[in-house]
Amino acid sequence: MKTKKIPMRMCLGCGEMKPKRELIRVVKSKEGDISLDLTGKKSGRGAYICKSVECFEKARKARKFEKSFSCMISEDIYNSMEGELRENE
Repeated sequence: MKTKKIPMRMCLGCGEMKPKRELIRVVKSKEGDISLDLTGKKSGRGAYICKSVECFEKARKARKFEKSFSCMISEDIYNSMEGELRENE
């Protein structure tokens, strides 16, 4: 019997490789909207962070999302994503 390969992704905050299901996807849509994708099903460019606010803060401080998506991200978007992350923690 063949064992199924677990997809691994790197957290932008801590830099650790973790199974995809343990991380939260941040997605940039074709329209340029950036949001948390808690289902992992939204279409667009994705980046991953741990389910902790600390990792989100590290990635935000180091501008990892902006580098990953090649665009500027406003404080309003960061604040709404942080609020959504705190609700789901």
